[in-house]
Amino acid sequence: MKFYYPLLAIALLFSCGEEEENCDGCDPSSVEAWNEPDSSDLISPVDAPSLVILGTFQDAGSPQINCHKECCEHLHHQPDPDRMVVCLGLIDPENRKKYLIEATPDMPRQLELLHQNAGFNRSDVPDGVLLTHAHIGHYSGLMYFGKEAMDASNIPVYTMPKMTEFLQTNGPWDQLVENENIKLNPIEKEKEFELTSNFKIIPFIVPHRDEYSETVGFKIIGPNKSALFIPDIDKWSQWDKKITKELETVDYAFIDGTFYDSHEISGSRDVCEIPHPFITESFETFRELSDEERRKVIFIHFNHTNPVIEPNSEEYEELTNKGFKVARIHQIYRL
Repeated sequence: MKFYYPLLAIALLFSCGEEEENCDGCDPSSVEAWNEPDSSDLISPVDAPSLVILGTFQDAGSPQINCHKECCEHLHHQPDPDRMVVCLGLIDPENRKKYLIEATPDMPRQLELLHQNAGFNRSDVPDGVLLTHAHIGHYSGLMYFGKEAMDASNIPVYTMPKMTEFLQTNGPWDQLVENENIKLNPIEKEKEFELTSNFKIIPFIVPHRDEYSETVGFKIIGPNKSALFIPDIDKWSQWDKKITKELETVDYAFIDGTFYDSHEISGSRDVCEIPHPFITESFETFRELSDEERRKVIFIHFNHTNPVIEPNSEEYEELTNKGFKVARIHQIYRL
């Protein structure tokens, strides 16, 4: 009997290793990995051109400032380090290049995650940053390139015309340009440009609250697959394109999932002042989609109040039962 327990322990070890990891309905052939929140130390470098999820929350993060509701109260005392503002990473191992899409207030940790997923070179400095618009969660991370922090040298920042002008003519961002911490690379709507031989990008205008700049989404084209990224849009019906038609042209679509429905923030904010397509409205927009097309839809950019954040919620269950997905940090999609 004295040999029984060691043998049992070995058997349990191997049986645990064979258990499949829950990937939230991901296609294993296209998604490299999905680590649970506390497993970032297990990150392995990608071996093919890939898109990595580095953040999934709305600009103000979670917990949100001055929120003492149930959704935030416990997080003020026990923060979840993986609740970071929406951000994507692009990694091209062949050309040894890595890029951020969005410059968020969580950039320091997001750059470290990008570096871990890339594996090549010892620096966290990205080879470029692509910006969608001038709302705080999407560009304010540029501050970390300044002399108070990284004091970077000519990091390429890809910007639309109004966004370019905004950064050139408003402090403190103009200092980053003048001190050559960043180099603004102008881009144009519907004009494809090349990041590397494996990544091409097409910016396109979407309707949003454009107080300081236009708002764009990106079509990201890899060697084998492509993706849409639309973290912010007012309403699908206000766009001059049909989202259902755009879905037909890509393999993945990371789209605005800020609010689940109109009841989510009723009484605290006027939802008309912060328009987004409710997830329930997107359900209606996508009601005629085939199962194959629904699997392309991955909601992202969640407000701290959004119940789909919690996998045990009824709303999350409804979303996934309809064939859609919820973006999770650390997910990696081969392109």
